[in-house]
Amino acid sequence: MSQQGSYKPSTAIAVVIANMVGTGVFTSLGYQIIDIKSTFALLMLWLVGGIAALCGALTYAELASRLPRSGGEYNFLSRIYHPAVGFVSGWVSLTVGFAAPTALAAMTFAAYLDSALTAVELNRMLIAVLLVIIVTVTHGRNHRASGGLQNWFTLIKVGLILGFVTLVTLSVDTPQPLSLLPSDSDLGVLTSSAFAVSLIYVNYAYTGWNAATYITSEVDDPARSVPRVLILGTAVVILLYLALNATFLYAVPMQLLEGRLEIGVIVAQNTFGQTGALIMGAVLSLLLISTVSAMLMAGPRVLQVMGEDFRLFRWLSVRHADGVPRVAIYSQGILTALFILTSTFESILVFSGFILGLSSLATVLGVFVLRYRHGIDRQPGEQTYRTWLYPYPPLIYSGIVIWTLTFITINRPQEAGIALAVILGGCLCYWLTERASRPGTNPN
Repeated sequence: MSQQGSYKPSTAIAVVIANMVGTGVFTSLGYQIIDIKSTFALLMLWLVGGIAALCGALTYAELASRLPRSGGEYNFLSRIYHPAVGFVSGWVSLTVGFAAPTALAAMTFAAYLDSALTAVELNRMLIAVLLVIIVTVTHGRNHRASGGLQNWFTLIKVGLILGFVTLVTLSVDTPQPLSLLPSDSDLGVLTSSAFAVSLIYVNYAYTGWNAATYITSEVDDPARSVPRVLILGTAVVILLYLALNATFLYAVPMQLLEGRLEIGVIVAQNTFGQTGALIMGAVLSLLLISTVSAMLMAGPRVLQVMGEDFRLFRWLSVRHADGVPRVAIYSQGILTALFILTSTFESILVFSGFILGLSSLATVLGVFVLRYRHGIDRQPGEQTYRTWLYPYPPLIYSGIVIWTLTFITINRPQEAGIALAVILGGCLCYWLTERASRPGTNPN
């Protein structure tokens, strides 16, 4: 049985915020500017992406309240559709959803730290692996150490972002025009393929709004607290993203940002000089610690619940005396370190936005299935949450995701094909797992 009440709701909020605020918001604006030159349209990208994430969070809140168990999409899809659908989603979360982005965040942490410490030559790969090891061991100790690490580094992250926005806004000598109202040409931009493709990067930057559903069973009073956590955490990140991107566009001419990856460093360098760029490198490295930590906290819970359901993976469900799934946490850490050492995660990240979009789309649509089967009436004394403004949030989320997935399929057929191959591979793995788990079958 899972232990309830091991994490406070504040820790769950920290997990949501830290999972969402990673490298994406500091790197994607330069690529969006290549095709979109309107500040209004660029900020609308982040608002539309935020609305989609919030609609998804409102819908997931009902699912988490009515189906309270750790595991995120794995739990929801298994119980709404079929265990095979949940298994494929869990397989994707293990490989694409957590290990690869965690590896990328750890390597980006090492790169920024190396750029800040110019007097010392660092081995970036070694630093990235050491970060993963330290965070993995901390999360594997107990809930108190795990929650404390996550809370403190998330508070530091939010504080640094707010400090950066304030300092840059007050220090810019020649601010750029920042239009918050649409022009005549902006309507065409908002319905263009460039806007849809750019939204892919924005949606990826918002990935993580569902993070609290991975630790549902370990949060105090999950039926009531998890919905609040999802909605509040997502709303905070929407405001942070809008403030950051408005600051970037306010501080630096677009032509200096176009096609560039290190947006935060460029803005700091243009505002504060070379010293500012070095400080920004150090700041970004600190921001990424909480991202790595949040992913190494949430991801292993998928492994744990899969281990509880499938005999072949039963060893992953083992818990420490404190209730911490130590084996799953260490397994996730090892897999992340392997991605860092081999760098094979780069090819996976190309199509991860597509495949994760499919998984969340199927989950959000599941709320319609759940209501059709079981209705919406609460039982006496039941404290479950119901999606606010239903059915609009799941419909809005589904519409935005289907729109972006369609453009990926048309413009990036190779990535869509690879995603389909991963899904078919997960189906095959499920069949083999079921076969090995039958009574009288030796799983070895």
